[in-house]
Amino acid sequence: MIKVDQLNRNVRGLKPSATLQINEDSNRLIQQGRDIIKLGLGQSPFPVPEVVVSALRLHAHEKDYLPVKGLYSLRETVARYYQRRDGIPRQAEDVLVGPGSKELIFNLQMACEGDLLIPAPSWVSYAPQAQLLGRKVFHLPTKPENHWRLQADELDAFCRQEPERTRILILNYPSNPTGCSYDADSLKALAEVARQYGIIVVADEIYAETTFAGNHQSMSVYYPEGTVISSGLSKWCGAGGWRLGVMLLPDTLRPLQDAMAIIASETFTSISAPTQYAACTAFSESAALDAYLVATRAVLKRISSYMVKRLRAVGLEMEEPVGGFYLLTSFAALRSKLEQKGIFSSKQLCEKLLEETGVALLPGSDFGLDDSQLYTRMAFVDFDGDRALNAINDSSLSEEAFVEANCPKLVQGCHRIENWLSD
Repeated sequence: MIKVDQLNRNVRGLKPSATLQINEDSNRLIQQGRDIIKLGLGQSPFPVPEVVVSALRLHAHEKDYLPVKGLYSLRETVARYYQRRDGIPRQAEDVLVGPGSKELIFNLQMACEGDLLIPAPSWVSYAPQAQLLGRKVFHLPTKPENHWRLQADELDAFCRQEPERTRILILNYPSNPTGCSYDADSLKALAEVARQYGIIVVADEIYAETTFAGNHQSMSVYYPEGTVISSGLSKWCGAGGWRLGVMLLPDTLRPLQDAMAIIASETFTSISAPTQYAACTAFSESAALDAYLVATRAVLKRISSYMVKRLRAVGLEMEEPVGGFYLLTSFAALRSKLEQKGIFSSKQLCEKLLEETGVALLPGSDFGLDDSQLYTRMAFVDFDGDRALNAINDSSLSEEAFVEANCPKLVQGCHRIENWLSD
Protein backbone atom coordinates (compact mmCIF):
# COMPACT_ATOMS: atom_id res chain seq x y z
CA MET A 1 0.00 0.00 0.00
CA ILE A 2 1.22 3.50 -0.87
CA LYS A 3 1.50 5.52 2.32
CA VAL A 4 0.66 9.08 1.39
CA ASP A 5 0.31 10.08 5.04
CA GLN A 6 4.02 9.71 5.80
CA LEU A 7 4.92 13.38 5.52
CA ASN A 8 8.32 14.77 6.35
CA ARG A 9 8.17 15.94 9.96
CA ASN A 10 9.37 19.40 8.93
CA VAL A 11 6.35 19.80 6.64
CA ARG A 12 3.73 18.66 9.13
CA GLY A 13 1.74 21.52 10.55
CA LEU A 14 2.84 24.05 7.94
CA LYS A 15 0.08 25.94 6.17
CA PRO A 16 0.08 27.50 2.69
CA SER A 17 1.70 30.92 2.46
CA ALA A 18 -0.76 33.36 4.04
CA THR A 19 -0.30 35.97 1.32
CA LEU A 20 -0.97 33.51 -1.48
CA GLN A 21 -3.87 31.92 0.39
CA ILE A 22 -5.69 35.22 0.93
CA ASN A 23 -5.37 35.93 -2.79
CA GLU A 24 -6.90 32.58 -3.71
CA ASP A 25 -9.66 33.02 -1.13
CA SER A 26 -10.42 36.52 -2.43
CA ASN A 27 -10.56 35.34 -6.04
CA ARG A 28 -12.86 32.48 -5.09
CA LEU A 29 -15.26 34.87 -3.35
CA ILE A 30 -15.20 37.19 -6.38
CA GLN A 31 -16.08 34.24 -8.63
CA GLN A 32 -19.01 33.55 -6.31
CA GLY A 33 -20.28 37.05 -6.93
CA ARG A 34 -18.95 38.82 -3.81
CA ASP A 35 -17.66 42.38 -4.09
CA ILE A 36 -14.18 41.97 -2.59
CA ILE A 37 -11.54 44.65 -2.11
CA LYS A 38 -8.19 42.84 -2.24
CA LEU A 39 -5.79 44.27 0.33
CA GLY A 40 -4.21 40.90 1.10
CA LEU A 41 -1.63 39.85 -1.51
CA GLY A 42 1.18 42.38 -2.04
CA GLN A 43 1.37 42.23 -5.82
CA SER A 44 2.56 45.30 -7.68
CA PRO A 45 -0.37 46.97 -9.46
CA PHE A 46 1.87 48.61 -12.04
CA PRO A 47 2.48 47.31 -15.57
CA VAL A 48 5.91 46.03 -16.49
CA PRO A 49 7.72 48.94 -18.20
CA GLU A 50 7.20 48.78 -21.94
CA VAL A 51 10.94 48.89 -22.63
CA VAL A 52 11.31 45.67 -20.61
CA VAL A 53 8.28 44.03 -22.25
CA SER A 54 9.74 44.85 -25.67
CA ALA A 55 13.00 43.19 -24.67
CA LEU A 56 11.07 40.06 -23.67
CA ARG A 57 9.34 39.99 -27.06
CA LEU A 58 12.65 40.45 -28.82
CA HIS A 59 14.14 37.42 -27.03
CA ALA A 60 11.10 35.15 -27.03
CA HIS A 61 12.94 32.77 -29.37
CA GLU A 62 15.73 32.08 -26.85
CA LYS A 63 15.28 28.45 -25.90
CA ASP A 64 18.56 27.07 -24.59
CA TYR A 65 19.41 26.21 -21.02
CA LEU A 66 21.43 29.03 -19.52
CA PRO A 67 24.25 28.73 -16.96
CA VAL A 68 23.13 27.72 -13.48
CA LYS A 69 24.36 30.98 -11.92
CA GLY A 70 22.58 32.96 -14.62
CA LEU A 71 23.19 34.54 -18.01
CA TYR A 72 26.63 36.12 -17.76
CA SER A 73 25.60 39.37 -19.45
CA LEU A 74 22.73 39.67 -16.95
CA ARG A 75 25.09 39.08 -14.03
CA GLU A 76 27.37 41.81 -15.40
CA THR A 77 24.43 44.18 -15.78
CA VAL A 78 23.16 43.53 -12.26
CA ALA A 79 26.66 44.05 -10.84
CA ARG A 80 26.95 47.41 -12.62
CA TYR A 81 23.49 48.43 -11.38
CA TYR A 82 24.36 47.87 -7.72
CA GLN A 83 27.81 49.39 -8.12
CA ARG A 84 26.18 52.57 -9.40
CA ARG A 85 23.55 52.55 -6.69
CA ASP A 86 25.69 51.78 -3.64
CA GLY A 87 29.17 52.88 -4.73
CA ILE A 88 30.66 49.47 -3.92
CA PRO A 89 32.84 47.62 -6.48
CA ARG A 90 30.86 44.74 -7.99
CA GLN A 91 31.56 42.10 -10.60
CA ALA A 92 29.51 39.50 -12.43
CA GLU A 93 30.94 36.75 -10.22
CA ASP A 94 29.12 38.29 -7.23
CA VAL A 95 25.70 37.70 -8.77
CA LEU A 96 23.40 34.68 -8.66
CA VAL A 97 20.14 34.53 -10.65
CA GLY A 98 17.17 32.40 -9.63
CA PRO A 99 13.40 31.90 -9.97
CA GLY A 100 12.43 34.73 -7.66
CA SER A 101 14.15 36.03 -4.54
CA LYS A 102 11.98 33.69 -2.46
CA GLU A 103 13.69 30.59 -3.90
CA LEU A 104 17.13 32.14 -3.55
CA ILE A 105 16.56 32.92 0.14
CA PHE A 106 15.43 29.33 0.68
CA ASN A 107 18.51 28.00 -1.12
CA LEU A 108 20.77 30.21 0.97
CA GLN A 109 19.26 28.80 4.15
CA MET A 110 19.70 25.29 2.78
CA ALA A 111 23.34 25.92 1.89
CA CYS A 112 24.30 27.56 5.19
CA GLU A 113 23.54 25.71 8.38
CA GLY A 114 22.80 28.30 11.05
CA ASP A 115 20.11 29.80 13.23
CA LEU A 116 17.72 32.20 11.52
CA LEU A 117 17.15 35.57 13.17
CA ILE A 118 14.10 37.52 12.03
CA PRO A 119 12.96 40.92 13.30
CA ALA A 120 9.27 40.67 14.15
CA PRO A 121 7.03 41.54 12.45
CA SER A 122 8.40 40.13 9.19
CA TRP A 123 7.35 38.62 5.87
CA VAL A 124 5.37 35.42 6.20
CA SER A 125 7.73 32.97 4.46
CA TYR A 126 11.10 33.42 6.17
CA ALA A 127 10.28 31.28 9.21
CA PRO A 128 8.43 28.49 7.34
CA GLN A 129 11.40 28.13 4.99
CA ALA A 130 13.70 27.59 7.97
CA GLN A 131 11.22 25.16 9.50
CA LEU A 132 11.15 23.15 6.28
CA LEU A 133 14.91 22.73 6.72
CA GLY A 134 14.67 21.87 10.40
CA ARG A 135 16.49 25.03 11.45
CA LYS A 136 16.02 27.06 14.60
CA VAL A 137 14.14 30.33 14.18
CA PHE A 138 14.35 33.25 16.59
CA HIS A 139 12.04 36.25 16.32
CA LEU A 140 13.61 39.47 17.58
CA PRO A 141 10.82 41.86 18.61
CA THR A 142 10.71 45.41 17.28
CA LYS A 143 8.56 48.34 18.37
CA PRO A 144 6.51 50.95 16.54
CA GLU A 145 8.16 53.76 18.51
CA ASN A 146 11.43 52.68 16.84
CA HIS A 147 9.75 52.62 13.42
CA TRP A 148 9.79 48.80 13.67
CA ARG A 149 13.61 48.76 13.36
CA LEU A 150 15.71 46.11 15.04
CA GLN A 151 17.89 47.83 17.63
CA ALA A 152 21.62 47.10 17.68
CA ASP A 153 21.77 46.69 21.45
CA GLU A 154 18.99 44.11 21.36
CA LEU A 155 20.77 42.15 18.63
CA ASP A 156 23.97 42.31 20.69
CA ALA A 157 22.20 41.08 23.82
CA PHE A 158 20.79 38.10 21.93
CA CYS A 159 24.07 37.10 20.27
CA ARG A 160 26.09 37.55 23.45
CA GLN A 161 24.38 34.49 24.97
CA GLU A 162 26.11 32.13 22.50
CA PRO A 163 28.63 34.24 20.59
CA GLU A 164 30.14 31.41 18.53
CA ARG A 165 26.92 30.21 16.87
CA THR A 166 26.44 30.62 13.13
CA ARG A 167 23.57 32.99 12.52
CA ILE A 168 21.71 34.39 9.52
CA LEU A 169 19.89 37.68 10.06
CA ILE A 170 17.27 38.72 7.52
CA LEU A 171 16.65 42.46 7.23
CA ASN A 172 13.79 43.36 4.89
CA TYR A 173 13.56 47.10 4.18
CA PRO A 174 11.43 48.88 3.24
CA SER A 175 9.54 46.29 5.21
CA ASN A 176 6.74 43.96 4.39
CA PRO A 177 4.51 44.38 6.47
CA THR A 178 5.33 47.82 7.92
CA GLY A 179 6.55 49.97 5.03
CA CYS A 180 9.24 51.29 7.38
CA SER A 181 12.96 51.20 6.63
CA TYR A 182 16.42 51.73 8.12
CA ASP A 183 18.45 54.91 8.01
CA ALA A 184 22.24 55.12 7.81
CA ASP A 185 22.78 55.40 11.57
CA SER A 186 20.64 52.32 12.29
CA LEU A 187 22.48 50.28 9.68
CA LYS A 188 25.90 51.38 10.94
CA ALA A 189 25.00 50.30 14.49
CA LEU A 190 23.69 46.92 13.32
CA ALA A 191 26.78 46.44 11.13
CA GLU A 192 29.06 46.79 14.16
CA VAL A 193 27.20 44.03 15.98
CA ALA A 194 27.04 41.80 12.91
CA ARG A 195 30.79 42.18 12.37
CA GLN A 196 31.54 41.37 16.00
CA TYR A 197 29.66 38.08 15.88
CA GLY A 198 30.27 37.13 12.24
CA ILE A 199 26.58 37.24 11.35
CA ILE A 200 25.57 36.69 7.73
CA VAL A 201 23.07 39.44 6.93
CA VAL A 202 20.58 38.86 4.14
CA ALA A 203 19.45 42.33 3.09
CA ASP A 204 16.12 41.62 1.44
CA GLU A 205 15.88 44.76 -0.66
CA ILE A 206 13.04 43.62 -2.91
CA TYR A 207 11.23 46.93 -2.16
CA ALA A 208 14.33 49.16 -2.21
CA GLU A 209 13.47 50.87 -5.49
CA THR A 210 9.96 51.69 -4.23
CA THR A 211 11.35 53.96 -1.47
CA PHE A 212 9.21 57.07 -1.95
CA ALA A 213 12.10 59.54 -1.67
CA GLY A 214 14.42 57.43 -3.84
CA ASN A 215 17.05 57.45 -1.08
CA HIS A 216 17.37 53.79 -0.07
CA GLN A 217 20.35 52.96 2.16
CA SER A 218 21.87 49.48 1.86
CA MET A 219 23.38 47.43 4.68
CA SER A 220 26.04 46.36 2.20
CA VAL A 221 27.60 49.84 2.37
CA TYR A 222 28.36 49.42 6.07
CA TYR A 223 28.97 45.67 6.25
CA PRO A 224 30.14 44.69 2.75
CA GLU A 225 32.02 41.55 3.79
CA GLY A 226 28.99 39.91 5.41
CA THR A 227 25.93 41.24 3.56
CA VAL A 228 24.01 39.34 0.89
CA ILE A 229 21.64 41.52 -1.15
CA SER A 230 18.43 39.85 -2.29
CA SER A 231 16.18 41.46 -4.89
CA GLY A 232 14.39 40.82 -8.16
CA LEU A 233 11.82 42.13 -10.64
CA SER A 234 8.60 41.45 -8.75
CA LYS A 235 7.97 44.67 -6.82
CA TRP A 236 9.71 47.63 -8.46
CA CYS A 237 9.33 46.33 -12.01
CA GLY A 238 5.80 44.91 -11.65
CA ALA A 239 6.93 41.50 -12.90
CA GLY A 240 6.07 39.12 -10.06
CA GLY A 241 4.87 36.43 -12.45
CA TRP A 242 8.13 36.49 -14.39
CA ARG A 243 9.84 34.90 -11.36
CA LEU A 244 13.29 36.41 -11.63
CA GLY A 245 15.34 37.06 -8.52
CA VAL A 246 18.95 38.10 -8.01
CA MET A 247 21.42 37.80 -5.17
CA LEU A 248 24.73 39.56 -4.70
CA LEU A 249 27.25 37.88 -2.43
CA PRO A 250 30.67 39.33 -1.50
CA ASP A 251 33.74 37.30 -2.43
CA THR A 252 34.15 36.42 1.26
CA LEU A 253 30.99 34.33 0.86
CA ARG A 254 31.93 32.74 -2.47
CA PRO A 255 31.78 29.19 -1.01
CA LEU A 256 28.17 29.89 0.00
CA GLN A 257 27.34 31.10 -3.50
CA ASP A 258 28.95 27.98 -5.03
CA ALA A 259 26.93 25.75 -2.71
CA MET A 260 23.74 27.55 -3.73
CA ALA A 261 24.62 27.00 -7.39
CA ILE A 262 25.02 23.27 -6.72
CA ILE A 263 21.56 23.20 -5.16
CA ALA A 264 20.20 25.06 -8.18
CA SER A 265 21.83 22.59 -10.56
CA GLU A 266 19.93 19.75 -8.88
CA THR A 267 16.60 21.57 -8.59
CA PHE A 268 15.53 24.38 -10.94
CA THR A 269 18.62 24.22 -13.27
CA SER A 270 18.14 27.76 -14.59
CA ILE A 271 15.27 30.11 -15.17
CA SER A 272 13.52 31.13 -18.37
CA ALA A 273 16.01 32.31 -20.98
CA PRO A 274 13.78 35.06 -22.48
CA THR A 275 13.17 36.48 -19.00
CA GLN A 276 16.89 36.67 -18.25
CA TYR A 277 17.59 38.49 -21.51
CA ALA A 278 14.74 40.93 -20.78
CA ALA A 279 16.09 41.48 -17.27
CA CYS A 280 19.29 42.84 -18.81
CA THR A 281 17.18 45.77 -20.00
CA ALA A 282 15.45 46.11 -16.61
CA PHE A 283 18.77 46.52 -14.79
CA SER A 284 20.38 48.80 -17.41
CA GLU A 285 20.57 52.59 -17.23
CA SER A 286 17.54 54.03 -18.99
CA ALA A 287 15.69 57.34 -18.99
CA ALA A 288 12.44 55.43 -19.50
CA LEU A 289 13.03 53.27 -16.43
CA ASP A 290 14.07 56.27 -14.35
CA ALA A 291 10.82 58.02 -15.30
CA TYR A 292 8.84 54.86 -14.49
CA LEU A 293 10.38 54.63 -11.00
CA VAL A 294 9.79 58.32 -10.27
CA ALA A 295 6.14 57.96 -11.29
CA THR A 296 5.45 54.74 -9.39
CA ARG A 297 7.02 56.17 -6.23
CA ALA A 298 4.89 59.29 -6.53
CA VAL A 299 1.73 57.20 -6.90
CA LEU A 300 2.56 55.02 -3.91
CA LYS A 301 3.45 58.01 -1.74
CA ARG A 302 0.14 59.73 -2.49
CA ILE A 303 -1.86 56.60 -1.79
CA SER A 304 0.04 55.85 1.40
CA SER A 305 -0.50 59.38 2.72
CA TYR A 306 -4.20 59.24 1.85
CA MET A 307 -4.73 55.84 3.50
CA VAL A 308 -2.90 56.87 6.68
CA LYS A 309 -5.00 60.03 7.06
CA ARG A 310 -8.30 58.23 6.46
CA LEU A 311 -7.56 55.34 8.81
CA ARG A 312 -6.06 57.45 11.59
CA ALA A 313 -9.19 59.59 11.51
CA VAL A 314 -11.28 56.62 12.72
CA GLY A 315 -8.93 55.67 15.55
CA LEU A 316 -6.52 53.26 13.86
CA GLU A 317 -2.80 53.58 14.56
CA MET A 318 0.19 52.98 12.28
CA GLU A 319 3.69 54.15 11.48
CA GLU A 320 3.79 56.09 8.24
CA PRO A 321 5.49 54.05 5.49
CA VAL A 322 8.52 55.34 3.59
CA GLY A 323 8.33 52.77 0.78
CA GLY A 324 6.55 49.71 -0.53
CA PHE A 325 2.79 49.35 -0.51
CA TYR A 326 1.87 48.19 2.99
CA LEU A 327 0.35 49.50 6.20
CA LEU A 328 0.69 47.65 9.49
CA THR A 329 -2.40 48.95 11.21
CA SER A 330 -3.32 48.62 14.89
CA PHE A 331 -6.98 48.35 15.96
CA ALA A 332 -5.95 48.17 19.63
CA ALA A 333 -7.40 51.58 20.52
CA LEU A 334 -10.81 50.18 19.52
CA ARG A 335 -10.43 46.96 21.49
CA SER A 336 -13.49 47.44 23.69
CA LYS A 337 -15.72 48.15 20.70
CA LEU A 338 -14.35 45.09 18.86
CA GLU A 339 -14.83 42.84 21.88
CA GLN A 340 -18.49 43.80 21.84
CA LYS A 341 -18.55 42.27 18.36
CA GLY A 342 -16.91 39.10 19.72
CA ILE A 343 -13.50 39.97 18.29
CA PHE A 344 -10.52 39.23 20.53
CA SER A 345 -7.73 38.47 18.01
CA SER A 346 -6.30 39.74 14.74
CA LYS A 347 -7.45 36.57 12.97
CA GLN A 348 -11.02 37.06 14.15
CA LEU A 349 -10.79 40.71 13.13
CA CYS A 350 -9.76 39.87 9.56
CA GLU A 351 -12.37 37.12 9.27
CA LYS A 352 -15.13 39.49 10.38
CA LEU A 353 -13.98 42.27 8.07
CA LEU A 354 -13.95 39.94 5.08
CA GLU A 355 -17.29 38.41 5.97
CA GLU A 356 -19.14 41.63 6.79
CA THR A 357 -17.44 44.22 4.54
CA GLY A 358 -15.69 42.31 1.75
CA VAL A 359 -12.34 43.89 2.64
CA ALA A 360 -9.56 41.26 2.57
CA LEU A 361 -6.68 41.87 4.99
CA LEU A 362 -4.11 39.70 6.73
CA PRO A 363 -3.78 39.38 10.52
CA GLY A 364 -0.62 40.56 12.25
CA SER A 365 -0.20 37.05 13.64
CA ASP A 366 0.78 35.88 10.15
CA PHE A 367 3.79 38.19 10.40
CA GLY A 368 5.06 37.09 13.79
CA LEU A 369 3.01 39.36 16.06
CA ASP A 370 0.92 38.11 18.95
CA ASP A 371 -2.63 37.41 17.78
CA SER A 372 -4.10 39.42 20.65
CA GLN A 373 -2.37 42.64 19.54
CA LEU A 374 -5.06 43.39 16.92
CA TYR A 375 -2.74 44.31 14.06
CA THR A 376 -3.63 43.88 10.41
CA ARG A 377 -1.54 44.26 7.28
CA MET A 378 -3.07 46.18 4.41
CA ALA A 379 -1.56 45.98 0.93
CA PHE A 380 -2.85 49.10 -0.83
CA VAL A 381 -2.55 47.63 -4.31
CA ASP A 382 -6.16 47.15 -5.49
CA PHE A 383 -6.07 49.84 -8.17
CA ASP A 384 -5.31 50.20 -11.89
CA GLY A 385 -1.60 50.95 -11.94
CA ASP A 386 -1.51 51.96 -15.58
CA ARG A 387 -4.32 54.45 -15.07
CA ALA A 388 -2.62 55.91 -12.00
CA LEU A 389 0.70 56.33 -13.82
CA ASN A 390 -1.02 58.22 -16.64
CA ALA A 391 -2.62 60.61 -14.15
CA ILE A 392 0.22 61.22 -11.69
CA ASN A 393 1.58 64.27 -13.48
CA ASP A 394 -1.79 66.05 -13.52
CA SER A 395 -0.95 69.00 -11.28
CA SER A 396 -4.60 70.03 -11.04
CA LEU A 397 -5.39 67.05 -8.80
CA SER A 398 -4.86 67.24 -5.06
CA GLU A 399 -3.69 64.12 -3.22
CA GLU A 400 -7.26 63.31 -2.22
CA ALA A 401 -8.67 64.00 -5.66
CA PHE A 402 -5.97 61.89 -7.31
CA VAL A 403 -6.71 58.86 -5.12
CA GLU A 404 -10.49 59.23 -5.42
CA ALA A 405 -10.25 59.50 -9.21
CA ASN A 406 -7.75 56.71 -9.82
CA CYS A 407 -8.02 54.31 -6.88
CA PRO A 408 -11.76 53.94 -6.22
CA LYS A 409 -11.47 50.50 -4.59
CA LEU A 410 -8.99 51.80 -2.01
CA VAL A 411 -11.32 54.70 -1.25
CA GLN A 412 -14.21 52.27 -0.93
CA GLY A 413 -12.12 50.01 1.30
CA CYS A 414 -11.49 52.88 3.73
CA HIS A 415 -15.17 53.79 3.60
CA ARG A 416 -16.28 50.25 4.40
CA ILE A 417 -13.89 49.97 7.35
CA GLU A 418 -15.06 53.35 8.68
CA ASN A 419 -18.73 52.37 8.40
CA TRP A 420 -18.09 48.97 10.00
CA LEU A 421 -16.31 50.53 12.97
CA SER A 422 -19.06 53.11 13.50
CA ASP A 423 -21.89 50.60 12.98
